[in-house]
Amino acid sequence: MLTFLLTNDDGYFSEGIKALRDTLKSIGRVVCVAPDRNLSGVGHSLTFNSPLRIRRVDEDFWTVIGGTPADCVHLGYYLILNGEKPDLLCSGINEGPNLGEDITYSGTVSGAMEGRILGIPSVAFSAFGRDEINFEEVAKCAKDVVLKVLETGMPEDTYLNVNIPNLRRDEIKGFLITRQGKRSYKEKVLRLSDPHGKPIYWITAEEFGWRLEEGTDYWAVYHGYVSITPLHLDLTNYRALKELKDRWKL
Repeated sequence: MLTFLLTNDDGYFSEGIKALRDTLKSIGRVVCVAPDRNLSGVGHSLTFNSPLRIRRVDEDFWTVIGGTPADCVHLGYYLILNGEKPDLLCSGINEGPNLGEDITYSGTVSGAMEGRILGIPSVAFSAFGRDEINFEEVAKCAKDVVLKVLETGMPEDTYLNVNIPNLRRDEIKGFLITRQGKRSYKEKVLRLSDPHGKPIYWITAEEFGWRLEEGTDYWAVYHGYVSITPLHLDLTNYRALKELKDRWKL
């Protein structure tokens, strides 16, 4: 019997993780371990300085009190599954896309990254669209990706970042293997005041966007395709490796 480990960064109450759980239960056992609150933007944070608590929500469904997506992956793998590797780890479905450099902040993508670090084939799923997301339809595309991964396997040191347009399954144009794109944001820091008149600050963006370059994750979802971007754990810039050696002459 297939076993899936699910996590997310939107919290255990998210419609995205519920839709993915319901969809994957048709093909195997689904173990969900998710944060107790929304942790969008938390990145690849792991809790070392405080204890964690875990609470059962439903059959094979737990939430980690005060835990990050990476914490949830650890507790799911080592505690709930007793160190038995699942066939696949899925993170998401995130309410909103994870494209371009945004993946460095994403708790959704970091959940899949943590799974890969633990030697588990892992996929992050996010939904792209401005309107209310139809997670049931997005989950159908996610299941298609899951079945393809199970059929063909995944290269070592690789995990997948999948972005799915908020369309009906029959409206999706297809699936594309893409590269990470580049974002085009206008960011700012708002200076506000608390009820006592003391300054507080809010990091935000005036405009969200990504460069529309063919072959990228954003180009794919913008044109109605599911974007599948292979990521890897080795962050070495190999193009700069020789250049720095030549320049520094160490």
